[in-house]
Amino acid sequence: MSVLTVPGAPAASPPVLSPVFAPVFSPEEITARARQIRRPVHVVSAPDGRELGIATGPVPDGPVLGTLPPLYPEWLGGRTFCEAHGVRFPYVAGEMANGIATTRMVSAMARAEMLGFFGAGGLAYPEVERAVHALARELGTFGNWGVNLIHSPAEPELEFRVAELLVSAGVPRISASAFMELTPAVVLCSARGLRRDPQGAVVRRTRLLAKVSRPEVAERFLSPAPAVLLDQLVARGELTRQEAELAALVPVAEDITVEADSGGHTDNRPLQALLPRIAALRDTLCRRFGYPRPVRLGAAGGLGTPDAVAAAFALGASYVVIGSVNQTATEAGLSDEAKAMLCDADISDVTMAPAADMFELGVKLQVLSRGTMFAQRAGRLHSAYRAHGSLEEIPAALRASIERDVLRAPFDEVWQRTRAFWARRDPAEITRAEADPKHRMALVFRWYLGSSSQWAITGEGSRRADYQIWCGPAMGAFNQWVAGTFLAAPANRSVVQIALNLLEGAAVVTRAHQLRTYGVPLTAEAFSFPPRELA
Repeated sequence: MSVLTVPGAPAASPPVLSPVFAPVFSPEEITARARQIRRPVHVVSAPDGRELGIATGPVPDGPVLGTLPPLYPEWLGGRTFCEAHGVRFPYVAGEMANGIATTRMVSAMARAEMLGFFGAGGLAYPEVERAVHALARELGTFGNWGVNLIHSPAEPELEFRVAELLVSAGVPRISASAFMELTPAVVLCSARGLRRDPQGAVVRRTRLLAKVSRPEVAERFLSPAPAVLLDQLVARGELTRQEAELAALVPVAEDITVEADSGGHTDNRPLQALLPRIAALRDTLCRRFGYPRPVRLGAAGGLGTPDAVAAAFALGASYVVIGSVNQTATEAGLSDEAKAMLCDADISDVTMAPAADMFELGVKLQVLSRGTMFAQRAGRLHSAYRAHGSLEEIPAALRASIERDVLRAPFDEVWQRTRAFWARRDPAEITRAEADPKHRMALVFRWYLGSSSQWAITGEGSRRADYQIWCGPAMGAFNQWVAGTFLAAPANRSVVQIALNLLEGAAVVTRAHQLRTYGVPLTAEAFSFPPRELA
């Protein structure tokens, strides 16, 4: 009951507000009341007109300067995102590669009415195939799950094969990441299954979310697919002519995830500069091409606290994508040892290191620096690669140091292991390496970079100092936020509890900022949200 009458009072007497709803004017009381985000909040003036306060619930007597409607975490982002993807919350668990974003994580997110992506990047095709079929069996009636398609410039055949698997298996959502150019694989994922509904609107069977960190890459995904790629796919029988014609009318992706300072592959761009830049580009291209539906922007990278999530939504993000912090979730496919290292990280405990998948190009990714020597050792390998034309050209002293301190094995032994790996995955790499000594050197050095990720996943204790753990500053911010709360314990860090607390906290912080714009006095605690168990 929201209104109580005074016992025994005449019926005509004015109602008296319950203390739960009565106006409050002290910063401490306002802060406590403001956390009731699911109730309307009225900004009121004291009888003498000298103080501002708030009341919740029914409209109180006296001067009311404004009313804020109820605020729910579900409402923080763009409503069209939730409608398009069949989710309750505008929240995505990102596709941490090598299966760190597990099928178990994807399933948990789907059942919690959020969206999650399996981390297919870096996995062999049979592993991706098993995961796709397992998810399809378990979540067949759900539409809110997906799998990652990562750009693989060194393995274009694998990239296309994975794309064919995803569309043929009916994966409802695909997250495309690390693309610098559009490829036949990503265009196939965008265009396969396009049709018109009875009203003539273009309908997608598969929804593509493209992760970008540069405006020029965003422009490619915000534009219709190039005719040359569409024609190529039609000629190969991968698309029908009708699908290609419809693909020329819509953007390659209707959800663009703007990735800022993230763990793993990143350009280290600040979100507050990058997202508005790409938003302006989005608006320009939508006007140019006359799209009938809005194209949404999401935010990723650097999101580890409610404040950061609230800021992303305030910048205009329709949804948020959380990655690094989910590596410490109970569902993550990372060893307990690696998770413990992440739980000890602060915001400065990260650095850049060579990436295994783009080693020859000099591309780097962001990794944990605390407790591991991976970045320094990987950097030594890349320096040696740049300075020499083959393994045989490396000076004896440097070779001995690399074999002893980094690889812990002779070059020849590592090459035999590498050769066996590529014999299973792509024998053409062996042929190329035997004809090109520098490529052979790259494959030997990439063995270390690839193995270091696996050591962190399996918890190989003897190689703890070589763990490659993708990590951004958000991990340290998250650790400071959860310190002393139930989420400090790794056993309590389920991916859903992390999500619900970040969203609830973002809503609380957003409400505090709304009230501050009215000049309502608040304490510093109004802009914080201690984690708690949420259902």
